[in-house]
Amino acid sequence: MTKRSISPYLLLVLVTLFWAGNSVVARYIRLEMPPISLSFWRWAVAGALLLPFVWRDMRRDWPLVKANQGTVALLALLGVTNYNTFLYLALQTTTASNALLLVSTMPLVIILLSRLILGSSIQLRQSLGITASMAGVAVIVAHGELKRLLELNLSSGDLWVLAAVFSWGAYSVLLKRRPVGLDGMSLLGYTVVIGTMFILPLYLWELGTGRTVNLNPLTLSSVFYVALFPSLLAYLFWNHAVEEVGPNRAGQFVHLVPVFGTLMSVFLLGERLHGYHYAGISLVAVGIVLATVGNSVSVQRTSVKPGT
Repeated sequence: MTKRSISPYLLLVLVTLFWAGNSVVARYIRLEMPPISLSFWRWAVAGALLLPFVWRDMRRDWPLVKANQGTVALLALLGVTNYNTFLYLALQTTTASNALLLVSTMPLVIILLSRLILGSSIQLRQSLGITASMAGVAVIVAHGELKRLLELNLSSGDLWVLAAVFSWGAYSVLLKRRPVGLDGMSLLGYTVVIGTMFILPLYLWELGTGRTVNLNPLTLSSVFYVALFPSLLAYLFWNHAVEEVGPNRAGQFVHLVPVFGTLMSVFLLGERLHGYHYAGISLVAVGIVLATVGNSVSVQRTSVKPGT
C-alpha cells in the first residue's frame, strides 16, 4: 500500500486517537514525571527511533534545509518544542474538562491563522460543521448541563493550553510553506532533532530545580508510548494529511480528541457512557461530515524558494 492510497481522513482519525491517549497518559503520570522531562524524553526517544530510518534522506535534503533553515527551525519550535511542552505544563494544573474544551477551539484558531497567513477562505458549510462539532464537545465536557459549562474557571494551566493551541495552529498553517521538494520523513527528522535541542535547556533548568523522574515500568512505558504514537506516527500522518486536504479541514478533526478521550475513560477506567455522551459524539460526527464532505478548500500551497 502506497502512502497516496491511504485516505488522509483515516490518518486524521488515527492522529486524534493518538493525541487523546497522549493527554490521558500525561495527566496520569504527572506526579511521576515532571512536564518538561516528559517532553524532552518523548522527543529524545522518538528521535532515536526515527533517525536510523531517515538519516540518508536528511543528508540528501540538507542543502534544501540549510537554504530554508529559518522555516524548518520555526516549524520545529512551534510543532515540537512549544506544543507538547505547553500541553504537559497545562496538564499539571488544569482540569480535564477545561483542557478538552480549550483544545476544541483549535479548528477556529487554524482557520483564523489560515486567513491571516495564507489568505484562505472558509465556506458556510464548514462554519456550520465547526459550530456543530464545538457544540458536541461542549455537551460532553458539561455533561449535558449548561450550569457546568458556565462554572468553568480559567487557571494558569488553561492559559498554557491556549498557548499550545495557537502554537499548533501556526505549525499546521505554516506546513503549507514548507520547502518544496522536502520529503515528509526528512522534514519530520529535522523538526524532531531541532525541536529536541530547543527543549534541552528547559529540561536542564527543570533538573536544576530538583524535579526528577521517578523511573519505574509506568514512566518507561509511558515515554515509549508518547514517543511512538503521538509523536512519530501522529506527526507523520498529520503532515501528510495537511498537505492533502489543507489545514482547515484537517483542524476540524481535532474535535475527535475529546470523543476518543471519553471512550478511553469508558474502556480503560471503567466509566459509563451517558445520554449526553451519545448526543455530543453525534454532534461532532455531524460537524465533521458538514465540514469535510463536498467542500473545497481554497488554500494553495505557497512555494518557498531556496534562500528565502
